[in-house]
Amino acid sequence: MRSLPLPLALTARLSPVVVLAAVGWTLSSGPASTGGHESASNDDGGGTKSASAPATAAASKTYASSPAPCGSITVKNIKSLVPGAKTAGKEIPSTDTKLRRTCSWNALKGYDYRWLDVSYEITDSDESAAKTYKQRIEEKSGGGAVPGLGNQAYSVVNLTTEDKQQTREGVVIVQASNALVVVTYNGSDFESKKAPDTDVINKGAIKAAKDAVAALEAGQSG
Repeated sequence: MRSLPLPLALTARLSPVVVLAAVGWTLSSGPASTGGHESASNDDGGGTKSASAPATAAASKTYASSPAPCGSITVKNIKSLVPGAKTAGKEIPSTDTKLRRTCSWNALKGYDYRWLDVSYEITDSDESAAKTYKQRIEEKSGGGAVPGLGNQAYSVVNLTTEDKQQTREGVVIVQASNALVVVTYNGSDFESKKAPDTDVINKGAIKAAKDAVAALEAGQSG
């Protein structure tokens, strides 16, 4: 089979791995938590500070850490979604693996190219995760809700064309209690220069998201 160079659009797809490692995964991390800081001391009027009253207990967190992302998708689904990829995946370095982790699978089989990313972010509270979720979906308008997945979930699919080569990418964002799960799935056909159908990409991204949320729930902190 003749050698076929990757188009610039997909060659550039590899560069975010380096960038993400350098900046601590800024693409997946949400805004810093705005946890309240209350004074724990009271003045009794005589210049002597009284014993501090117990601080309000922090909201319990359903998830204390991120699961291993490269083990989040079943082998069967990896083989189906990314034919020819190594099922072990490749984890992208993170500045805090307890809170933020992502794994990638990609492969070119014949002329058919697929890329799958699964990312986890653990926030301080359900409210913080819900706020970040809202911000993320506002940045990716044009999609719709995915019922029955986490507390709330959203999917969107977009088509891009560069040098006559189409690439279709689907993104699923899920809020599950205090965690965010983000799945990115895309594909191209280098022979026809066409992208897979919207339904193929959307259903593939949702399938991976269901696996990723199940893995998160399986590792739930007691």
